[in-house]
Amino acid sequence: MRIHLSSVFVDDQDHALQFYTEILGFIKKTEVPLGKDRWLTVVSAEDPDGTELLLEPSGHPAVKPYRDALVKDGIPLASFAVPDVAAEFTRLRALGVRFTQEPLSMGPVTTAVFDDTCGNLIQIVHSE
Repeated sequence: MRIHLSSVFVDDQDHALQFYTEILGFIKKTEVPLGKDRWLTVVSAEDPDGTELLLEPSGHPAVKPYRDALVKDGIPLASFAVPDVAAEFTRLRALGVRFTQEPLSMGPVTTAVFDDTCGNLIQIVHSE
């Protein structure tokens, strides 16, 4: 068994696609119209056949209070592995990404947390 799909709720799929591809570097995998929304997934450019991330519309009434509570408490909705948190922090910050937690080493793990501009906090992590 392996993880095939995970999702993040987004307020605007077009904006999310732009952020996740042009800023974070993911590539679009699937786009299927579903009424006013789409089944829209991105994947890592390093693993195009790997786990897909669904940019899921945030219209369900439970999403807003759930995401608001996570953001208020500083809890990331998702975690993405990077080879070097400090380098990725520098790259993303230069692109205007707002971090809520700068790189923090915790033993063999380093993390940082940023606002994805779509309603979520996202953690980046690497293990030494």
